[in-house]
Amino acid sequence: MRFPRSSRRWSTGCVALPPRAERGSAAVEFALVLPLVLLVLLAVVEVAVAARVQLEVSHAAREGAREAAASPDIERAVAAVRRALAPDAAGRARVSVSREHVVGGTAEVVVRLRHRVAAPLFGGFDVVLAARAVMRVER
Repeated sequence: MRFPRSSRRWSTGCVALPPRAERGSAAVEFALVLPLVLLVLLAVVEVAVAARVQLEVSHAAREGAREAAASPDIERAVAAVRRALAPDAAGRARVSVSREHVVGGTAEVVVRLRHRVAAPLFGGFDVVLAARAVMRVER
């Protein structure tokens, strides 16, 4: 019984180099793809920062509504919102408080914050982040 001869040739262990025209193609492809990868990475970071600020605004609205539900003084609710926000955002936030002066009524706090998106390719732009919280008046 005879086995068919293999058409494969055994390597001598040397690494074959690509033709001269293909040697720099990997570097060129990397140079072309790198800016796109960095742009996507920048977009992911910007979305994450905006989401964190939105969570902060939502938390501040809840803190303000909690204070407005417990106290008839609207200024205390506004102060609670400003304390819950980061110091740089506290001065830029617009806070509106409405409260029914009846036990069992509602206290509503709306917080709006203009967030600057640092997109250098587009010159940067602002996004308004807003949150609303409503709680039942306790006293």
